[in-house]
Amino acid sequence: MVAGCFGAVTRRFGSVGKRTLLPRAMSGETLAPAATAAVQEQIVQDGNRVGSVKQQLSSLFEASLRATFPELNIEPMVAACTAKFGDYQCNNAMGIWSKLKGASSEFKNPKSIGQGIISNLPPSEMIESTSVAGPGFVNIGLSSTWMAQSIQNMLSNGIGTWAPLLPASRVLVDFSSPNIAKEMHVGHLRSTIIGDTLARMLEFSNAEVFRRNHVGDWGTQFGMLIQHLFETFPNWEDIGEQAIGDLQEFYKASKKRFDEDDLFKERAQEAVVRLQSGEEKYRDAWKRICEISRREFDLVYERLGVHLEVKGESFYNPYIPEVLKELSRKGLIEESEGARVIFLEGQQIPLIVVKRDGGYNYASTDLAALWYRLNEEKADWMIYVTDVGQSLHFTMVFSAAKRAGWLPDSSIQAFPKTSHVGFGLVLGSDGKRFRTRSSEVVRLVELLDEAKNRSKAELLKRLEESGKLAEWTDEELEKTAEAIGYGAVKYADLKNNRLTNYTFSFDQMLNDKGNTAVYLLYAHARICSIIRKSGKEIDDLKKTGRIVLGHADERILGLHLIRFAEIVEEACTNLLPNVLCEYLYDLSDKFSRFYASCQVVGSPEETSRLLLCEATAVVMRKCFHLLGIQPVYKI
Repeated sequence: MVAGCFGAVTRRFGSVGKRTLLPRAMSGETLAPAATAAVQEQIVQDGNRVGSVKQQLSSLFEASLRATFPELNIEPMVAACTAKFGDYQCNNAMGIWSKLKGASSEFKNPKSIGQGIISNLPPSEMIESTSVAGPGFVNIGLSSTWMAQSIQNMLSNGIGTWAPLLPASRVLVDFSSPNIAKEMHVGHLRSTIIGDTLARMLEFSNAEVFRRNHVGDWGTQFGMLIQHLFETFPNWEDIGEQAIGDLQEFYKASKKRFDEDDLFKERAQEAVVRLQSGEEKYRDAWKRICEISRREFDLVYERLGVHLEVKGESFYNPYIPEVLKELSRKGLIEESEGARVIFLEGQQIPLIVVKRDGGYNYASTDLAALWYRLNEEKADWMIYVTDVGQSLHFTMVFSAAKRAGWLPDSSIQAFPKTSHVGFGLVLGSDGKRFRTRSSEVVRLVELLDEAKNRSKAELLKRLEESGKLAEWTDEELEKTAEAIGYGAVKYADLKNNRLTNYTFSFDQMLNDKGNTAVYLLYAHARICSIIRKSGKEIDDLKKTGRIVLGHADERILGLHLIRFAEIVEEACTNLLPNVLCEYLYDLSDKFSRFYASCQVVGSPEETSRLLLCEATAVVMRKCFHLLGIQPVYKI
C-alpha cells in the first residue's frame, strides 16, 4: 500500500444492502449498462442509508473487478489516503498480479492491471478523477460537488443516513457486570464505559443490540450475607431495608465474621445449600439483597447515562445441567482428578466445568449463557467486555463452544461469532492500581462527584473572569458541570487504546487544552455560538442554501466529515472506541483550520460556510452521543 494511505479493507465488513450479483463482462470490456444500473441500485438500497464512502467505493470497484477478472473471486481493497495520493485508493493490483504472473494474460504488469480496473469502473458522480501510481495503485479523487451534496443531504435527512451497514443484525454486548452486595468502584468504570460506547455505535449502525448486565448474583457469598442478616436481625422482614443499611458495610461485616468465626462459616455454608435448594425464606432474603444492590447500581448507571438489561448468573443456573449433558453426549467432558473438565487443543490446563465437590463455576455458567444467547436469543455476535486478565478464560470457553459445534469455523462462516473485548488497568499517579490513600478501591460514586465538583469550580471561575456568570441559571451550571465532569471521565478512558493501562488524572482530563472532552465540548459550543451570532435560522438555510467546497480548507473539512461512517464502521469492526475519539479530535482540528482561513459571518460564502459549521456540529454531537457524552451549547 502506498505510504500515506490507511485503513485498507481486505475483507469488506458490511455489504451495501442485499448483494446483487452483477453480470461479468469479458476482460478489458467496459461494463454493460445493466451492470452499471445494478451497482447504482445497490448503492442506494436500504432507504436513504447508503453506507460509508468506503463501502460505496468498494461496490464500484467490486463491479469493475468482476468484469475485469471474471475468473477470480476478489474482494476490493479500498483505503482512505492523504491528499498527496488522492482521497482513496484501490490496492488490488499487486495481489492480482501475483495470481496472474506467468499465466497467459493481456496484463503485462501490475500497472496495466490498475489501468484495467479503472477502465471497467461504472460511471459515478462520486468520482472526479482516477490515476494509477507506482505498481498499480489506483488513486481516486472524489468530486467536491458530490461531497458537498452528500453533506447537504445529511443535514436535510439526518445523520442516520450516514450510519454504516454492518453484517451482524443481532448483537449482544455483555458489559459492566458488578457483583451484588458490592459497591461499584473504579474497576467497573472501563467495562461500563467501553461497553456502552460499543453498544451505542452498533445501535447507530442499526443492529439490534442486547445490552446485557451479567451481574454476580449467585454463589457462596450469599450464604454469609443471608446468615449474617438472619442472626443480626431475626425480624429482618419487619424492619425491611433498614436491617441491611449500607450494603457495602453490611458485606464487610459478614465477610469479617466468615473469615474469623469457623462456626459462622459452617452456618453460612449451610445457608448456601438451603438457598440453592429453593427454601423460601432464604430465597426471599436473597431477592431482597439483590434488589437493594441493583437500585444502587441503577443510580450510578443513571448518572452515566447507561442503560442495561440484567440477566445475572442466577438466570442461567437452570440451563447448566442440560448444557453439560449435551457437552457430555458430544464427548467433550472428561473426568480428571475428581473434577469434570474439557480438554482444549493448545491449552496446558483443561476447562473445569464441574468442581470436585460437584458445584458449578464461572465456566459452567458462561457456557450455559453462551448456549442461551445462541439458541434462545439468536444473537449473531456476542461481545464480552472485561479486563484482559479474563482473556484466557474466555478463549477457553469460546474454544469449547467451537468444539461443541455451537460456533462455526470463522474462515468458512463469519457468524455467529464471539469476541472478548479486553481492557487494561486504571492506574494512579504512582503507577499502581488506582486506590484511595487508605488503599481501598475508589468508589465510582465518589469519583463522579469529584469530577462534577471540579468541573463546576472551573466553570464558575471561567464565568466570573469573563463577567458572564449572571447570564447562567443554577440549572444550566449544574447540567453543564455534569456534562463536562462526567464527559471528561469517559473521554479520558475511551481515547486510549483499551488494551493499555491508563493513568487516572483529574488535572489532565479536565484540562481545556489538548485531546480532552473539555476542549472538544468547548469547541462544539464555539461552533454553536458562531451560528447563533450570525442571526440566521439554520433550518431555513438547510432548505434554501447550498454548500460549496471551494476553498482548500473547506474541502479538507468536508472530506473528513463524509468519512464519519467508515470511522464508526472501523470502530465497530475492531471494537476500538479510541478510533472514534481520534476522528472527533481531528475534526475539531480541521474545523479550526477552516475557521482560521475562511471568514464565515459577513462573507460572500456565508450561507455555505454556516451550513458547513452546522454539519460539523451535527457530526460532533453524534460523536459525543456515541461516546455517551452530553454536548455543551454555550460557554
